Amino acid sequence: MTAPSTFGLSSEARNLHWLLTNLVEEVPGILSVAVVSSDGLLLLSSDETLARARSGPDPQRDGPRGSSADLATVVSGIGSLTVGASKLMDYGPVKHTMVAMDEGSLFVMSISDGSLLGVHGSAECDMSVVAYHMALFVGRAGHVLTPELRSELRKNLETAGSAEHESAGSPR
Repeated sequence: MTAPSTFGLSSEARNLHWLLTNLVEEVPGILSVAVVSSDGLLLLSSDETLARARSGPDPQRDGPRGSSADLATVVSGIGSLTVGASKLMDYGPVKHTMVAMDEGSLFVMSISDGSLLGVHGSAECDMSVVAYHMALFVGRAGHVLTPELRSELRKNLETAGSAEHESAGSPR
């Protein structure tokens, strides 16, 4: 995937990109990260950061099918399911969800206005460290993730996606 450029973005959008990069670089074992809007659209992903980290001699295993877009789909579905369960049980809003698998883990944490942070980690990642760093991200990002910023991030991803599609169709 062609990484979305931070050139021309607002300072809030650049700050969110920096927070995401920091999350990925600080926590060993992260395979993929996605910030998803309340309507299930990918706003921000770790594809660029992880592609740089994996360019060395020992690349890590990719996230779900190697794409944060796939992770966004899973995170959105899990978020929707847990919100429904929360309403059914009448215990208040969902704060976080963890799915432990034989070869990895999936963490989903509410940010604001229904937005979600999803992290797919390897079996070797420390779940408490992941949860701690996710909480830091949410605490720092939640107050700036306004409707305007969500729109800006979405447009930035769409621009990067159309640029990737155009370059894939051109001969090299």
